[in-house]
Amino acid sequence: MFAVLKTGGKQYKVQAGDILRVEKLAADAGEKVQFNDVLMLGGDAPVVGAPFVEGAGVQAEVIEQIKGDKVIKFVKRRRKHSSKRTVGHRQKLTLVKITDILSSGADKSGIKAATGSAPAGEAAPAAKKPAAKKAEAKAEAPAAAAADDLTKLNGVGPAAAKKLNDAGIESFAALAALSDEQIAAIDTVKVKPEWVEQAKELAKG
Repeated sequence: MFAVLKTGGKQYKVQAGDILRVEKLAADAGEKVQFNDVLMLGGDAPVVGAPFVEGAGVQAEVIEQIKGDKVIKFVKRRRKHSSKRTVGHRQKLTLVKITDILSSGADKSGIKAATGSAPAGEAAPAAKKPAAKKAEAKAEAPAAAAADDLTKLNGVGPAAAKKLNDAGIESFAALAALSDEQIAAIDTVKVKPEWVEQAKELAKG
Protein backbone atom coordinates (compact mmCIF):
# COMPACT_ATOMS: atom_id res chain seq x y z
CA MET A 1 0.00 0.00 0.00
CA PHE A 2 1.24 3.47 -0.85
CA ALA A 3 0.04 7.02 -0.34
CA VAL A 4 0.57 10.38 -1.99
CA LEU A 5 0.90 13.11 0.62
CA LYS A 6 1.41 16.86 0.44
CA THR A 7 3.72 18.86 2.71
CA GLY A 8 5.77 22.01 2.26
CA GLY A 9 4.10 22.69 -1.10
CA LYS A 10 5.40 19.39 -2.55
CA GLN A 11 3.88 15.97 -3.15
CA TYR A 12 5.53 12.67 -2.19
CA LYS A 13 4.62 9.06 -3.02
CA VAL A 14 5.47 7.01 0.07
CA GLN A 15 5.05 3.61 1.65
CA ALA A 16 5.96 2.18 5.05
CA GLY A 17 9.73 2.17 5.64
CA ASP A 18 10.55 5.02 3.25
CA ILE A 19 12.92 7.78 4.40
CA LEU A 20 12.10 11.29 3.17
CA ARG A 21 13.66 14.72 3.26
CA VAL A 22 10.79 17.20 3.61
CA GLU A 23 10.51 20.91 4.33
CA LYS A 24 11.34 21.75 7.94
CA LEU A 25 8.75 20.48 10.44
CA ALA A 26 7.99 21.65 13.97
CA ALA A 27 9.22 18.49 15.68
CA ASP A 28 12.32 17.18 17.45
CA ALA A 29 14.31 14.04 16.67
CA GLY A 30 12.52 10.87 17.82
CA GLU A 31 9.09 12.52 17.82
CA LYS A 32 6.16 11.04 15.89
CA VAL A 33 4.20 13.20 13.48
CA GLN A 34 1.27 12.64 11.16
CA PHE A 35 0.71 14.01 7.67
CA ASN A 36 -3.02 14.62 7.25
CA ASP A 37 -2.98 16.01 3.70
CA VAL A 38 -3.24 12.72 1.81
CA LEU A 39 -4.11 13.13 -1.88
CA MET A 40 -4.35 9.45 -2.79
CA LEU A 41 -4.21 5.96 -1.35
CA GLY A 42 -2.96 3.18 -3.60
CA GLY A 43 -3.18 -0.61 -3.40
CA ASP A 44 -5.90 -3.16 -4.06
CA ALA A 45 -8.61 -0.49 -3.76
CA PRO A 46 -7.17 2.90 -4.77
CA VAL A 47 -8.83 6.01 -3.35
CA VAL A 48 -8.38 9.50 -4.82
CA GLY A 49 -9.15 12.51 -2.64
CA ALA A 50 -11.08 15.62 -3.55
CA PRO A 51 -8.64 17.13 -2.87
CA PHE A 52 -7.75 15.06 0.25
CA VAL A 53 -8.83 11.59 1.35
CA GLU A 54 -11.18 11.95 4.33
CA GLY A 55 -9.81 10.36 7.51
CA ALA A 56 -6.55 9.21 5.91
CA GLY A 57 -3.10 9.98 7.29
CA VAL A 58 0.55 9.06 7.03
CA GLN A 59 2.50 8.60 10.27
CA ALA A 60 6.24 9.12 10.43
CA GLU A 61 9.09 9.35 12.93
CA VAL A 62 11.43 12.33 12.84
CA ILE A 63 15.04 11.16 12.48
CA GLU A 64 16.79 14.55 12.60
CA GLN A 65 16.73 18.18 11.47
CA ILE A 66 19.19 18.67 8.59
CA LYS A 67 20.21 21.16 5.92
CA GLY A 68 20.11 20.62 2.18
CA ASP A 69 22.97 21.06 -0.26
CA LYS A 70 24.34 24.56 -0.63
CA VAL A 71 22.94 26.52 -3.55
CA ILE A 72 25.04 29.35 -4.96
CA LYS A 73 23.38 32.37 -6.52
CA PHE A 74 25.71 34.57 -8.58
CA VAL A 75 24.60 37.92 -10.00
CA LYS A 76 26.74 40.00 -12.34
CA ARG A 77 25.80 43.34 -13.85
CA ARG A 78 28.09 44.17 -16.74
CA ARG A 79 26.84 47.51 -17.97
CA LYS A 80 26.96 50.73 -15.95
CA HIS A 81 27.28 49.03 -12.58
CA SER A 82 29.93 46.35 -13.21
CA SER A 83 29.05 44.68 -9.90
CA LYS A 84 29.10 41.09 -8.70
CA ARG A 85 27.30 39.42 -5.84
CA THR A 86 27.45 35.84 -4.60
CA VAL A 87 24.91 34.47 -2.12
CA GLY A 88 24.80 30.96 -0.68
CA HIS A 89 21.75 29.19 0.75
CA ARG A 90 21.14 25.87 2.51
CA GLN A 91 17.49 24.93 2.88
CA LYS A 92 16.43 23.63 6.30
CA LEU A 93 14.92 20.15 6.01
CA THR A 94 13.58 17.38 8.23
CA LEU A 95 14.54 13.74 7.75
CA VAL A 96 11.58 11.44 8.50
CA LYS A 97 10.89 7.70 8.29
CA ILE A 98 7.40 6.60 7.25
CA THR A 99 6.05 4.14 9.83
CA ASP A 100 2.38 3.63 8.95
CA ILE A 101 -0.31 4.58 6.43
CA LEU A 102 -3.85 4.94 7.76
CA SER A 103 -6.79 4.71 5.36
CA SER A 104 -9.22 5.89 8.05
CA GLY A 105 -9.33 7.12 11.64
CA ALA A 106 -6.30 9.37 11.33
CA ASP A 107 -8.20 12.28 12.85
CA LYS A 108 -8.60 10.28 16.10
CA SER A 109 -5.06 8.90 16.33
CA GLY A 110 -3.90 11.59 18.76
CA ILE A 111 -0.52 11.98 17.04
CA LYS A 112 0.82 15.50 16.49
CA ALA A 113 0.11 16.92 13.04
CA ALA A 114 3.15 17.66 10.88
CA THR A 115 3.39 21.43 10.48
CA GLY A 116 6.14 23.56 8.99
CA SER A 117 6.67 26.21 11.67
CA ALA A 118 9.63 26.70 14.06
CA PRO A 119 10.90 23.54 15.84
CA ALA A 120 9.47 22.82 19.27
CA GLY A 121 12.80 23.59 20.94
CA GLU A 122 13.05 27.06 19.43
CA ALA A 123 11.06 29.89 20.95
CA ALA A 124 9.57 32.56 18.73
CA PRO A 125 11.41 35.89 18.97
CA ALA A 126 9.88 38.09 21.65
CA ALA A 127 8.17 41.24 20.46
CA LYS A 128 9.88 44.50 21.25
CA LYS A 129 8.54 46.17 24.34
CA PRO A 130 8.16 49.95 24.17
CA ALA A 131 10.14 52.09 26.55
CA ALA A 132 8.47 52.73 29.90
CA LYS A 133 8.21 56.47 29.37
CA LYS A 134 6.75 56.05 25.90
CA ALA A 135 4.19 53.51 27.14
CA GLU A 136 3.24 55.77 30.04
CA ALA A 137 2.74 58.75 27.75
CA LYS A 138 0.64 56.64 25.39
CA ALA A 139 -1.50 55.32 28.23
CA GLU A 140 -2.08 58.74 29.76
CA ALA A 141 -2.94 60.45 26.48
CA PRO A 142 -6.71 61.08 26.42
CA ALA A 143 -8.56 58.96 23.87
CA ALA A 144 -10.80 60.63 21.30
CA ALA A 145 -13.99 59.25 19.81
CA ALA A 146 -12.60 59.64 16.30
CA ALA A 147 -9.12 60.30 14.93
CA ASP A 148 -8.33 63.73 13.48
CA ASP A 149 -6.18 64.56 10.47
CA LEU A 150 -3.03 65.78 12.22
CA THR A 151 -1.52 66.89 8.90
CA LYS A 152 -3.76 69.98 9.16
CA LEU A 153 -1.25 71.33 11.67
CA ASN A 154 1.42 73.55 10.12
CA GLY A 155 4.71 71.65 10.00
CA VAL A 156 3.15 68.20 10.46
CA GLY A 157 3.53 65.97 7.41
CA PRO A 158 2.34 62.39 6.88
CA ALA A 159 5.50 60.94 8.47
CA ALA A 160 5.20 63.09 11.61
CA ALA A 161 1.47 62.33 11.83
CA LYS A 162 2.19 58.60 11.72
CA LYS A 163 4.78 58.92 14.50
CA LEU A 164 2.28 60.85 16.60
CA ASN A 165 -0.31 58.11 16.02
CA ASP A 166 2.24 55.47 17.05
CA ALA A 167 2.71 57.41 20.29
CA GLY A 168 -1.06 57.24 20.92
CA ILE A 169 -1.89 60.79 19.78
CA GLU A 170 -4.64 60.56 17.17
CA SER A 171 -6.67 63.71 17.76
CA PHE A 172 -6.23 67.45 18.28
CA ALA A 173 -7.67 67.13 21.81
CA ALA A 174 -5.09 64.47 22.73
CA LEU A 175 -2.24 66.65 21.44
CA ALA A 176 -3.58 69.77 23.19
CA ALA A 177 -3.85 67.93 26.53
CA LEU A 178 -0.20 66.81 26.63
CA SER A 179 1.86 68.03 29.56
CA ASP A 180 5.54 69.00 29.33
CA GLU A 181 6.53 65.67 30.92
CA GLN A 182 4.48 63.68 28.40
CA ILE A 183 5.94 65.66 25.51
CA ALA A 184 9.46 64.95 26.77
CA ALA A 185 8.63 61.23 27.08
CA ILE A 186 7.71 60.91 23.39
CA ASP A 187 10.87 59.77 21.63
CA THR A 188 9.42 58.92 18.20
CA VAL A 189 8.94 62.56 17.18
CA LYS A 190 9.81 65.97 18.62
CA VAL A 191 6.53 67.70 19.48
CA LYS A 192 6.81 71.43 18.82
CA PRO A 193 5.02 74.00 21.05
CA GLU A 194 3.29 75.56 18.03
CA TRP A 195 1.70 72.18 17.24
CA VAL A 196 0.14 72.12 20.70
CA GLU A 197 -1.16 75.68 20.34
CA GLN A 198 -2.68 74.94 16.92
CA ALA A 199 -4.21 71.72 18.28
CA LYS A 200 -5.91 73.66 21.09
CA GLU A 201 -7.54 75.99 18.55
CA LEU A 202 -8.62 73.16 16.27
CA ALA A 203 -9.95 71.11 19.19
CA LYS A 204 -12.37 73.93 20.03
CA GLY A 205 -13.91 73.48 16.61
